[in-house]
Amino acid sequence: MNHIHVRVSVIIPTHNEAGAIERVLADLPSDLATEIIVVDSNSNDGTPEIAARMGARVVQEPRRGYGRACLTGLATANSPDVVVFLDGDYSDRPSELPILLAPIIEGRADITLGSRLQRRHSAAALPWHQAFGNRLAAGLIRLLYGLDISDLGPFRASRADVLRALALEETTYGWAVEMILKGVLAGYRVVEVPVSYYPRIGKSKISGTLKGTVGAGWFILSLIVRYYFRHRRAGRPRPQ
Repeated sequence: MNHIHVRVSVIIPTHNEAGAIERVLADLPSDLATEIIVVDSNSNDGTPEIAARMGARVVQEPRRGYGRACLTGLATANSPDVVVFLDGDYSDRPSELPILLAPIIEGRADITLGSRLQRRHSAAALPWHQAFGNRLAAGLIRLLYGLDISDLGPFRASRADVLRALALEETTYGWAVEMILKGVLAGYRVVEVPVSYYPRIGKSKISGTLKGTVGAGWFILSLIVRYYFRHRRAGRPRPQ
């Protein structure tokens, strides 16, 4: 893939991110992002208006769910070669997009995941229970699927043809895990790269509450196990 000719669609799910979205969009390298799609879910704080003013294409998705927003963005993307997913709260740094794209453009990866745990980050950025849950899920994926990752971060990229082949369908936060599991099981190269991580602007929709974190964690762990046994039942060997 030649960098100059790679069409990159950046998909940003939002819900009331007026305090952050301007910074997120301003920091995206304009020479790399062919189009920016903000998928907004019922924001009432002016997020869509700010995003449109900053030049993003705003798509309304009234149905709740992180995966739903990502899938809607994917369906409206204009023939990309690579699709990037990024949160709208400025906890990830959009300026690090080249780090995420490099392995795909250089032909070393089909899917890249930004790991927030490979570099030092402030405790405020990733609370202990979130970091622990991520390590636990990553450990389970390592054990069952043989994929060496440390984090299930939201900042990630994938070849568009790979995403189409995987036919993702999870509509909640399980979507991020589904991409990894289906990717590995289908034999695609999933590569982790280190990214920085900062305290988000505004309150988290999931990790802001212990109940939300535990619920999300349990759902994700059970999804990892469920996909593994479904694959085993189908009689296919585990990828090495």
